[in-house]
Amino acid sequence: MALELTKRQKEILEYLKNAQRKTGVTPSTRELQHFFGFASQTAAMSHLRALERKGVIQRLPGKARAVAFPEELDREIIMDVPIYGRIAAGFGDSTTPEKEGCVSIDIRSLGVQRTAKTFAVKVRGESMIKAHICDGDVVVMEFREARDGDIVAALIDGETTLKRYMVKNRMPYLHAENDNYPDLIPAQELIIQGVMVALLRKSA
Repeated sequence: MALELTKRQKEILEYLKNAQRKTGVTPSTRELQHFFGFASQTAAMSHLRALERKGVIQRLPGKARAVAFPEELDREIIMDVPIYGRIAAGFGDSTTPEKEGCVSIDIRSLGVQRTAKTFAVKVRGESMIKAHICDGDVVVMEFREARDGDIVAALIDGETTLKRYMVKNRMPYLHAENDNYPDLIPAQELIIQGVMVALLRKSA
């Protein structure tokens, strides 16, 4: 049985749950420190350890920034998604992404199936700002067939980019969510590499 929480511990627990519901990831100790005005990250870590001792959270070993809540552990809701470099949300990028670690996501809150083949990429550029996708965001992609209107990672004539997949008169093209960027119509090939299923934004 969980021990009774102090007022501050209740506030921290609620903050952790709300952040995970909204973003799919647990706030870092630095974010916790800044949000509550703690003197150091060590103080934030001490509060997390106290919550763990009282049985209301469980930190998952080997999963960066991952915290589970006992009532949800049996649902296996945390999944590590590999991050493959950066993707251009602007003009195409001919570079090949390389793996840059992982991000832990709450698959239940993001609506991602555990069996789904997923990966993540960091956004570079501002061509998708009207879709609320900004430079520096991380987007989680799923390997599946794209539908008209999906936001996709695509290889178009040898270059990769993040755009909205559109079909007009049975002809597919990529649409930018920024009036300063043109639509991209494939001259030779358009290969969908993944469909966006979640957006992760690092808090300021």
